[in-house]
Amino acid sequence: MAPLLIFDVERRVVSKERHDDKVPGQAGCSHAVHPSNLAHGRRARSPFLIRLHIHASALWKLSSDVPDRKLTSDEEEAKRIAEMGKPVLGEHAKLEVIIEESYEFKSTVDKLIKKTNLAMVVGTNSWREQFMEAITVSADEDEDDAGEERLPSCFDYVMHFLTVFWKVLFACVPPTDYLNGWACFVVSIVIIGLLTAIIGDLASHFGCTIGLKDSVTAVVFVALGTSVPDTFASKVAAVQDTYADASIGNVTGSNAVNVFLGIGLAWSVAAIYWHNKGKPFVVEAGSLAFSVTLFTIFAFLAVTALLYRRRAHIGGELGGPRGHRLATSGFLFSLWFLYILFSSLEAYCHIEGF
Repeated sequence: MAPLLIFDVERRVVSKERHDDKVPGQAGCSHAVHPSNLAHGRRARSPFLIRLHIHASALWKLSSDVPDRKLTSDEEEAKRIAEMGKPVLGEHAKLEVIIEESYEFKSTVDKLIKKTNLAMVVGTNSWREQFMEAITVSADEDEDDAGEERLPSCFDYVMHFLTVFWKVLFACVPPTDYLNGWACFVVSIVIIGLLTAIIGDLASHFGCTIGLKDSVTAVVFVALGTSVPDTFASKVAAVQDTYADASIGNVTGSNAVNVFLGIGLAWSVAAIYWHNKGKPFVVEAGSLAFSVTLFTIFAFLAVTALLYRRRAHIGGELGGPRGHRLATSGFLFSLWFLYILFSSLEAYCHIEGF
């Protein structure tokens, strides 16, 4: 038989304290005295007193397997409290719960689910869907307006009419459902190659028209035209991703493709062509050493700025307080401007290269 710990709660209602000096414990005393105050000779100030006694004595467990015997007063009290603590069904034995549907909340959830499902589906299913999307003016997606449809703004209409030619052109790419996406991939690569060749020729003709050298045209217009898509892709990756790895990795990866694949593939084709002609393939270095050295110095400064931003009060490579964002953007933009300036001065022999 195990001992049972019993909480004996005694509640005593006493009258308000009178201002007469009666000794605690005498007959006719109209106030109660707390035990802790008795030790210090002070009277209790509270009109109500609830005393909690915790008895840790070894009280036998009252159960059916205990033989009948005469119970002590403590055991009788324990049994009474145990009986009072048993769960008893009241007047209402059943409970009915009615959950009412909120149509406003359901509409919001349906819109969020629809938007999430559309965001998870990458690509389209038919050319009709692509052309309808290309010629339709739609508002830009905003995270703050999740679940709410917005009407196109004036800026959306202006950007649509400026880019409708490119939208229709890219709508000619086969949908992603065709041939498991390979048709879309191959046609996209071909269109990108053709557009790159056209942009390069247009930039060269533009530089020749205004009297710019090819090296200056390359570092200003050609580089700017080929890097703007990477800039917007990095911006989208930075907004949608939790960390800055995707955006910075996109920049470094695109430059690696430009250097290793773009230049390497073009030079390989040219070397094979001139080898079949029986002539050596020679490429003049020009101002390459100066440009590479300048680029290396500015790249080191940019990486140093990114490492400096990796602090708790800034927040990381991207984002952070407004002042740090503007300062970092201005610093990186100034590096690009200085690179163009020094390259142009070297090309026109205002400064000596190496």
